[in-house]
Amino acid sequence: MTSTKLVLLLACLATAGLATGALATGALVGNEAKVTAVLSKDLMDIPGKEGLMLTVEYPPGGSDPIHRHNAHAFVYVLEGSIVMQVRGGRETTLTPGQTFYEGPDDVHVVGRNASQTKPAKFVVLLVKDKGAPALVPVR
Repeated sequence: MTSTKLVLLLACLATAGLATGALATGALVGNEAKVTAVLSKDLMDIPGKEGLMLTVEYPPGGSDPIHRHNAHAFVYVLEGSIVMQVRGGRETTLTPGQTFYEGPDDVHVVGRNASQTKPAKFVVLLVKDKGAPALVPVR
């Protein structure tokens, strides 16, 4: 699959997921981060892979534990401001409309709300092995 086709596929998944609404009830991760599955779709032209779209809502001061995804993770900020960092990378503060990428070998060492007073919300699109967990804690 060419990179252009992958970008188009991801854009279609994002559009479909946002149009269909949440498919699952939110679960708590880390310091009260609410994670909601929005869309899961087998990627028929990429054998053994699936796309999983999630929304993540950080309460004021909320954060994630150190983790990895074993997937390509595409992040798009919807509301508020978040701070992201992968091991070996620089800490980055993102605002609505900005993006972040994590590769399959990255360890996500910082994921938190930049604000102690306002919530933050973002979309995560994972391209991962079918049936694999979305998040794997790292010690």
